[in-house]
Amino acid sequence: MLAAMTGIAVLATSGSGLAKDTLAIGEVLEPPGMDPTANAAASIRRLTYNNLYEGLVRIDEEGTVKPNLAESWTISPDNLSYTFKLRQGVKFHNGTAFDCSVVKFTYDRAMAPDSTNAQKALFAPIEKTECPDPATAVVTLKHPSSTFLFGMGWGDAVMMAPDTIATNKTNPVGTGPFKFKRWLQGDRIEFERNPDYWGEPAKLSAVTFRFISDPSAAAAAVMAGDVDAFPEFPAPELISRLQSDERLSVEIGSTAGKVIMSLNNGRKPFDDVRVRRALAHAIDRNVVQEAITTGLAKTIGAHYTPAEPGYVDLSDTYPYDVAKAKALLAEAGVPAGTSITIMLPPPAYARRGGEVIAAMLAEVGIEVKLVPVEFAQWLDQVFARSDFDATIIAHVETRDLDIYARDKYYFNYNSPEYKAIYKQFSQATDDKQQLELLGQLQRKLAEDEPNVFLYALPKIGVWDKKLKGMWKNQTIPANDLTSVYWAD
Repeated sequence: MLAAMTGIAVLATSGSGLAKDTLAIGEVLEPPGMDPTANAAASIRRLTYNNLYEGLVRIDEEGTVKPNLAESWTISPDNLSYTFKLRQGVKFHNGTAFDCSVVKFTYDRAMAPDSTNAQKALFAPIEKTECPDPATAVVTLKHPSSTFLFGMGWGDAVMMAPDTIATNKTNPVGTGPFKFKRWLQGDRIEFERNPDYWGEPAKLSAVTFRFISDPSAAAAAVMAGDVDAFPEFPAPELISRLQSDERLSVEIGSTAGKVIMSLNNGRKPFDDVRVRRALAHAIDRNVVQEAITTGLAKTIGAHYTPAEPGYVDLSDTYPYDVAKAKALLAEAGVPAGTSITIMLPPPAYARRGGEVIAAMLAEVGIEVKLVPVEFAQWLDQVFARSDFDATIIAHVETRDLDIYARDKYYFNYNSPEYKAIYKQFSQATDDKQQLELLGQLQRKLAEDEPNVFLYALPKIGVWDKKLKGMWKNQTIPANDLTSVYWAD
């Protein structure tokens, strides 16, 4: 990844006086591929969601479900059948026509036994997808699902042309307002405006995503104008410096991201709830978030944030208490000097957070070995194979309490009681009942503490003041550029 940036042209036509219509965006992480239906990395969705790929519905900045490739839909009285009216005349970037056959292919592929979709559970309620005609898709569910429509707005549910599945990882083809131009690995990815887009054309003619992993280099690139925007700025400690620059806008928004210390519940000693609770008491989460976000974050007590509907504040469930942590560890038979390993992916919240947490755990007799890893290794070893003790990671998807109800997920939490509550929630059709069950789910997670829930990830956005349409808040991992433009 780059430690320094090269300049970019400021005007669309040098010296012409025309308004700028290109954009250079800074990103911390380079994606491992460009197919969000085949890889769990959020870095893929940040670039591709709604820019390259589109689903039947989309999620906007405030977390609302909006029409996309489906211009409308109706739901049967028994809440088992969703009839989507599809937009006509839509084509993929390679000319392939979009119609109901693509919807059926996409959903059937996601549901298949050999599916590599990281959010396969989103499609579990589907019984079948039928095509009464090319412009109509009828999705029948096995049971009512309060989360189905929202789930179809995730980046994992975007439409895929059957003839590009094998190559979307490196040469992505979607239906969006931008199309893929080229990828210079280790440097940048370039998009260009799709001249044949079915909807309102993008106002930007081209977008370049530049990968800058070092926080200081990120700040330097923004201040030098080498990038026009850094939607997830990685150096909160430098915000005051940027706020004093009259050329820049600094926006502190909210996300549904949960920064947690994930624990392998299937491995000793983390299979003992007393140990997990001890670790929660041993970590002063206020100090952690202050060290990482300079006080911009809010501590949380379950896998849910204030940006999500039905949030319950459980942040005081495990107050910082060294004596209590030591007592719980002793009760669980964990001797002083016990060693654990914490795997740390590249983002600053993980690397810096690991150092702070290691020092705190040392105070209760836990020796910590910090192991920095690249995301490819993290996705393979931690996420795919569950070969880890602990890790620090941000779960950036919104309303993702379902991951604790899955039969197999990387942190190996297995609670029949939680699964039963989640099943009730997922099938509830009454809003009041849904909120009550959301509260029960959060309280059950706080009780069992399968992971140490640290803080809600803030969204720190920095961009040129003339740039309009950037998202301040981020309910899903996306840099949706479909409405971004330069003001005169």
